[in-house]
Amino acid sequence: MQDSLYPVIEPYATEFVEVGDGHELHVEQCGNPEGYPALFLHGGPGAGCSPSHRRFFDPARYRIILFDQRGCGRSRPHGSVDFNTTWNLVADIEILRAHLGIDHWLVFGGSWGSTLALAYAEQHPQTVAALVLRGIFLCRPEEIHWFYQQGASRLFPDYWQDYLAPIPPEEQGDLLRAYAERLFGPPGDEQTRAARAWSLWEGRCATLLPDRELRDSFAADAFALALARIECHYFLHNAFLQPHQLLRDIDAVRGIPGVIVHGRYDAICPLASAWELHQAWPEAALKIIPDAGHAAFEPGIARELIAATDGFAQQLA
Repeated sequence: MQDSLYPVIEPYATEFVEVGDGHELHVEQCGNPEGYPALFLHGGPGAGCSPSHRRFFDPARYRIILFDQRGCGRSRPHGSVDFNTTWNLVADIEILRAHLGIDHWLVFGGSWGSTLALAYAEQHPQTVAALVLRGIFLCRPEEIHWFYQQGASRLFPDYWQDYLAPIPPEEQGDLLRAYAERLFGPPGDEQTRAARAWSLWEGRCATLLPDRELRDSFAADAFALALARIECHYFLHNAFLQPHQLLRDIDAVRGIPGVIVHGRYDAICPLASAWELHQAWPEAALKIIPDAGHAAFEPGIARELIAATDGFAQQLA
């Protein structure tokens, strides 16, 4: 962990919240119960929250809310893609806000979390006091193709070879569908192998410099299965978004203060998406980190994220 992060803390409250369709979300609250509410949206989709995510917020000034999205982390049922779409998650956030008695909150999301934060804010701008977004992913077909079919493969041909390994050559022309057949097939060695290969591809490409701890976390079986199944499900459906929807509807958030943080050498979500978002939403500050890739805990990215939450803590108090 980087020195710029706030100290390790434990939740003061944890619970499971039923949101319908057989899903229960694991929800935790940390920091100051009387502080300004801040919602953390994890990436993936499918990654889940970790204790380190609490550390982007000043625990003296924020009431920090983290939850594992449908099928992720400690939420139940694990790895489920039933009734699991972007719009189910947007509805879940509103259920959670009402359940916690919150009128307005800061919304913080990175990677897929930035997608979900934008989708939520465009639907419910009156509830969002500020946005902190990292590693912008607009979930357009070209962005999905870049990382899962052709593009990033040219930057990491050695890692790409391992990603291709579970898929026979005759099926490699449509890798999302080939992976789906294995990830949603019978439980067993083939499913586990596919999940690990999918997840490890992402974990290896996330940082500018190799990070063994991050890579190993992506290789863990339970994490890999949820991440791979849920990501593949979402990306086969273009995240259940209409073409260019998040940029098309950006006017809904133009009045919301925002900070966009993006690594210049982000190979998972290239900088072009953050640049396009900033052009459509010029009121948001764009912080390009010159020595970082995609991961939230790379030093320059972590520093700017904490600078953003610290700044908003003063503005929103």
